[in-house]
Amino acid sequence: MNRFWTLLNRALDLLPRPLDPVRSIKIKLGILLVTAGAVGMGIFIIGIGWVPPKTVIAAITVALLTSQVLAHGMTSPLREMTAAARAMARGDYSRRVRATSRDEVGELATAFNQMAAELAESDRRRRELIANVSHELRTPITALQGVLENIVDGVAEPEPATLRVALAQTERLGHLVTELLDLSRLDAGVVPLRRVRVDVADFLDDAVRQAEVTASGAGRSVHFEVRRPLPGLTIEADPWRLHQVFANLLDNAARHSPPGGTVLVTAEPQAGQLRFEVIDEGSGIPVDERSRVFDRFTRGDRTSGGGTGLGLAIAHWAVELHGGSITVTDPPEKSPGQPRTGCRIQVTLPLTATRSEAA
Repeated sequence: MNRFWTLLNRALDLLPRPLDPVRSIKIKLGILLVTAGAVGMGIFIIGIGWVPPKTVIAAITVALLTSQVLAHGMTSPLREMTAAARAMARGDYSRRVRATSRDEVGELATAFNQMAAELAESDRRRRELIANVSHELRTPITALQGVLENIVDGVAEPEPATLRVALAQTERLGHLVTELLDLSRLDAGVVPLRRVRVDVADFLDDAVRQAEVTASGAGRSVHFEVRRPLPGLTIEADPWRLHQVFANLLDNAARHSPPGGTVLVTAEPQAGQLRFEVIDEGSGIPVDERSRVFDRFTRGDRTSGGGTGLGLAIAHWAVELHGGSITVTDPPEKSPGQPRTGCRIQVTLPLTATRSEAA
């Protein structure tokens, strides 16, 4: 039966639509009802040869009134959607449509409400992004402006220490712009993966060497320790995107580790997947904040070292692009009875790309 109605609807879609010029759906329903009744009466006349005129007029009148009353409830969601769409054009995404019917109009109203909610969320994120980017850009620009004004006014000499401050703020601006460009590519969905076979041990050594240089340049006395995986362990991944993940994770761990602290990096194969861990000895992330640390511009209480609040969001995106997952878990227990401290981030990636991903 369902197939019959499907085929019938497809056939009817090929026919012209004579009621399109009518601008009211209620009038269309009235015309539909009268036309159907007229066809029925025509068959009745052909069958018995006569029709009571008063009865016909009364029936048509009652049918038209009934159709208008019933059509009012059928068309009210459409009128609400029209008003809500006009409100959205003015920037108001709070309007919703009552979706109580179970027909096509009810399904349209439900889909409209979902679209309105998604647009409202997108608008909220856009406003937050503008506010956060403005704040993040203002801080280094203000600091850089202050240094340059002091040099121009003769308050400070262009000594290496002063120029290093200006250089640090410039680097911070460049880092923020790079991360914003990555996020724009993320939203546009135009970042393909260029997977190659990557040696895990060599990759970790290279990532840690770069992290040591970055930490040393920032004046952080942090020790990096790598638990090397078994020799010959490889993974199919995009080396640049993978370096991007661990550059953010290691820099984040070094930034929040105490002076002289240790950042531990491990890699272990498990059932066709490779699990990385980055563990620091900082204050850690509270349990109720762990689900939000991968959101954009989320830094929580761990803001002592600056940062843009974009690094973990980019790492989360790059890991998901590889078909993996990234989570914050409880730090390891150092000794029985001692409180757990630090932050442990686990990255799980498939050792081999799936066919759909490879394609």
